[in-house]
Amino acid sequence: MAEVMHTCAAAGASFLIAVLWFDLMFDVQTRRRGGGDLPAEVLASIGGYYRRVTTQATPMNRLITLVMAVTVVSIVVEIVRGGAPWWVGWISLAAAVGGIGRAATRTVPDAVRLGRALDPVEVQSRLARSIYRDHVFCLAVMGVVLGLQLTVGI
Repeated sequence: MAEVMHTCAAAGASFLIAVLWFDLMFDVQTRRRGGGDLPAEVLASIGGYYRRVTTQATPMNRLITLVMAVTVVSIVVEIVRGGAPWWVGWISLAAAVGGIGRAATRTVPDAVRLGRALDPVEVQSRLARSIYRDHVFCLAVMGVVLGLQLTVGI
């Protein structure tokens, strides 16, 4: 059972890393610009992507929520069953909940708002840069989860 939980947690982290990679392919457009307003074509590109993946992709976008839940539940079961050193489960849980919590409370609402393109350019630019930073953070913490789960699962 412990190996199944490691596999589920690792698979979930891998899937979420892949999703983040796709998001970051659009987000990196914010890095090539200074701190001012982003050009209209950059905002249109990033905003169009987030409009498609957050609102127009229903019900497929719900798969990401399901994978997030399965990943966290797998780690919790791993902790409860004691199938790994205690610190692996707890660090994995903290990292996963930190990244998923940020995505749920800030990143996704900001992406939906950016996708609507109703805010002034300066607000859209701030949202795009914030989403980029959030995704880099989430990529790092999901990398921690994946690394820990693969190390213990070996």
